[in-house]
Amino acid sequence: MFSRRFFLSAAAAALAAPAALANAPKTSLRPQARASVGLGSGGAAASRASAAGSLETFLARSDLSGRVACAVAEVTSGKELESHAGEEELPPASVAKALTALYALDSLGADYRFTTQILSTGTLSGGVLKGDLILAGGGDPMLNTDHLAQLAAALKKAGVREVRGGFMVWDGGLPRISTIDADQPDHVGYSPAVAGIALNFNRVHFEWKRAGKSWSVAMDARTTKYRPEVSMARMKVANRALPVYTYADRNGKDSWTVASQALGKGGSRWLPVRRPADYAADVFRTMARAHGIKLKAAKRVSSLPTATLLAQHHSPPLDLMLKAMLKYSNNLMAEMIGMTATAKRGKRPRGLKDSAAEMSRWVRAKYGVSAIHMVDHSGLGEASRVAPNALLKVLVTAYKAGRLKPLLKSFPMRDGNGRIVKNHPIRVTAKTGTLNFVSGLGGFLATSSGTVLAFVIFAADTKARARISRAERERPAGARSWNKRAKRLQQQLIERWGQSYGT
Repeated sequence: MFSRRFFLSAAAAALAAPAALANAPKTSLRPQARASVGLGSGGAAASRASAAGSLETFLARSDLSGRVACAVAEVTSGKELESHAGEEELPPASVAKALTALYALDSLGADYRFTTQILSTGTLSGGVLKGDLILAGGGDPMLNTDHLAQLAAALKKAGVREVRGGFMVWDGGLPRISTIDADQPDHVGYSPAVAGIALNFNRVHFEWKRAGKSWSVAMDARTTKYRPEVSMARMKVANRALPVYTYADRNGKDSWTVASQALGKGGSRWLPVRRPADYAADVFRTMARAHGIKLKAAKRVSSLPTATLLAQHHSPPLDLMLKAMLKYSNNLMAEMIGMTATAKRGKRPRGLKDSAAEMSRWVRAKYGVSAIHMVDHSGLGEASRVAPNALLKVLVTAYKAGRLKPLLKSFPMRDGNGRIVKNHPIRVTAKTGTLNFVSGLGGFLATSSGTVLAFVIFAADTKARARISRAERERPAGARSWNKRAKRLQQQLIERWGQSYGT
């Protein structure tokens, strides 16, 4: 049984560790990640907001290119207190994951668990399985190498010592998608492949060390406990300066090259996996071999035959997974959970856009809003559009139902220099969202008097974003300073609302 503290600690290690280990070569780039003003009739509070200056003037002082749209409401009454361009639809970035969390809870339930199974065909006698062994994915986005090791141990405990038949892997519970967002560079770990099975968030660990005049390289599926090498992903050092990485699907392998002039003395990075079923099968074979069970090279099957259950792994309950997804803003979790929710509703998705369209229909029907149009569940795709007023209505309703706020993480208030202000009178729980030249924040703030407000802030310079080439997507010129100004504006708006509507 998982305790919440245990699970969140484990999630922190699993989700945060890849970022800490993802040091790219020195020249390889890494992710850091016209409207009118409508004023509600908030009495004295509204007067204080007006006294502080019009919202339009307030926003103009931010010197932020592009568009800004925002709205705030009191959660008890649902009354909108202040808004700017509240009907304008802008990219929500990862704020969209709040919608995905609500969609999953409504479709699957807080106690839903994903199950990964080891199945067999034929008969087991005297330790010999006279049939095939099947690794069957259950859509678990948090499956890792440790779990496959546990399944291999359970297989041995079930009495299997030898498998005479083949080794199969099934990933057909969800559609196979080579990358979450095709506009992202091939090598970014936050846009891996999606399928009905995942391992280590569909990221493989690449490590290099200087060895004489060359480098030794390794590709593995490491956790803190295990470090199995993989054969389905290969790396070759190429004598060049740029591009830093190239990728090709060659002979059924994830084939990478890296520029020698970018490597330096050594380092490591997590790279995306494009063939999740092969990756999981590769690692499971290694774990089974460690228990004396030799398996043949895996073959992917499109459908599950009638089979006997030998071992299984259950994920933590959905509410804990959603809390981790929102805290660490994991894209793969959002996509796999979102598509599972769509399938559960009887609408087997053909892909991310198809599933996201079903989620958009659901949110419009459930919350009575129309200005929400998603192309995925993570917010990575820039074509998604959400209006602040629409999301604000969702947040107010969700707050009253007690469904979303417990899943959101605390958002620290900062001073003008970006330092966290301890014991700040305004307490915020929210979901952030960041793309290059796109920044969002949505959630709840509690004022010093205890008044709770729901708010949404979107900012986007879509023209600047459109000028970025695919190769520059990790860190384009000007994006970092723009996003920094956008986040400073978010803090200022929260201060404004907390002071104006605190009583």
